[in-house]
Amino acid sequence: MPNSAIQTKQMSIETKKNWWKNAVGYQIYPRSFKDSNHDGIGDLNGIREKLPYLKELGIDFVWINPIYASPNVDNGYDISDYQAIHEDFGTMEDFQALLNEAHNLNLKIIMDLIVNHTSDQHPWFLESKKSLDNPYRDYYHWADATREVPPNDWQSFFGGSTWTYNETTEQSYFHVFAKEQPDLNWKNPKVRHEIYQMIRWWLDLGIDGFRIDAISHIQKEPWDFKITENQWAPFMNVAGIELYLEELKAIFNEYNVMTVGEASGVPHQEATDWTGENGYFNMIFELEHCERIGTVGQQKGSIPHLKHSLNQWQTSLEADGWNALYLENHDTPRSVSVYGDDTPEAAKALATILLLLKGTPFIYQGQEVGMTNYPFSSIEEINAADTIHFYQTLLDQGMIDTEALAIAVNWSRDHSRTPFQWENTLHGGFSTVEPWLRVNDNYPMINAAQKDLESSSIFHYYQTLIRLRKQTDALIDGTFELLLPEHPTVFCYTRTTETERWLILVQLGREETTVSFPDSWDYAKWVEIISNSETKSLHSKLCLSNYEAHVYREIIG
Repeated sequence: MPNSAIQTKQMSIETKKNWWKNAVGYQIYPRSFKDSNHDGIGDLNGIREKLPYLKELGIDFVWINPIYASPNVDNGYDISDYQAIHEDFGTMEDFQALLNEAHNLNLKIIMDLIVNHTSDQHPWFLESKKSLDNPYRDYYHWADATREVPPNDWQSFFGGSTWTYNETTEQSYFHVFAKEQPDLNWKNPKVRHEIYQMIRWWLDLGIDGFRIDAISHIQKEPWDFKITENQWAPFMNVAGIELYLEELKAIFNEYNVMTVGEASGVPHQEATDWTGENGYFNMIFELEHCERIGTVGQQKGSIPHLKHSLNQWQTSLEADGWNALYLENHDTPRSVSVYGDDTPEAAKALATILLLLKGTPFIYQGQEVGMTNYPFSSIEEINAADTIHFYQTLLDQGMIDTEALAIAVNWSRDHSRTPFQWENTLHGGFSTVEPWLRVNDNYPMINAAQKDLESSSIFHYYQTLIRLRKQTDALIDGTFELLLPEHPTVFCYTRTTETERWLILVQLGREETTVSFPDSWDYAKWVEIISNSETKSLHSKLCLSNYEAHVYREIIG
């Protein structure tokens, strides 16, 4: 076989192996996506019904938030049976039908994998808490304690102690999240064996990968560890975790699947340990860029911090590793409200930034039609337990109702969990009955059906960007360089290969501003490829306003 043919074959194999580098993902929060059986709750058959819509958008894989059997204390992240479907969402047969139809459309399905903890209703824990010598006792973390004095003073992510006392055995069990989510003991080889069997079961079923939740917390420090600065240090990226991650990696490597680790507490300097040629996962979600600024209760996202943080992650993983890119998800408010002003121009500007960075972009449901934050006017409209708890805490501290509500809901996860706005009909076309969470009142103007009415819709802009990204090597593998790093509202960067250079220029605000580029550039060689506003030729000085986004290409040589 000629060398050129061998190289082509090798490239084809590598592309198939690393299919996720060329892919665009779409995250679905199933409870809020589409209700097919008229009970006010989204379900698997609702997702299946809308697969043609996702195919039309141009995405390649769908990440589905937890659909396992669960008491739903933490919206499905408290699992009582890893190999059963929650009745709200359907049956295992419904899931298999969804998987088959997705594959027929050449769409891949990514599941959430939650193995830091289970529900306290999981059979393992129900056995574990029965007695000190129960065979499942060591599946979880137990320590001597009294009702009044826990084993240590560590605090959980959800507030309060990481320990809950059990009267029957007169010991406390450990949980980094809610008390209904006891942490699994990864030091126990039997636990790991059970987990690995479950993982293989899902992979053998034919799913295409996992987003691995809270994985950086599975290793804990000794219980006498003293906290100095970081209160989460005892259970965040603790030394020794690499032994377990290597075991997971070995399983994933047996299958051609995509893995995304939620790597809370992993700084960009250590990112290549987690992703890359020798990393544990194909890519990781970082949480560093989500900084808030402004008056409490009216906080927005910090654009300078967004630029700075994304630049650090882009450059840290430039030579080895891969970014999982996102601006919003099920745990954050809507990006068009956080970084913009709820307008189509702002939605398109943010899409331009997200989809042309180096990495695999994740679009969160409704982002592609410009869904916005919900104007909550009462705590009764809220479902998120952490928001309700925060609100009550503020009231207990003496704050008046309106101030407590404004502060509590400002960054509530429920902003992104309101039902998907499909069309200008009752309940936004999500359901024929009252949904589990109210639909935003702006659904008559902001909905997916607008794509068929407006050629300039946000949906069509996303389509164009996705096609452009997939057709352009420079926008997949090209190097990244941040320009105008100190500008407070302009996000500008280049993507470059040996043959071409792309300039992505976005103003994240309505105020008028002038930006300057090097006089040495040959501006006659730059061609504008896409814009969300009127066409502008590139010059050494450009005036921008109104969430303008411009993408230019220069052929090198």
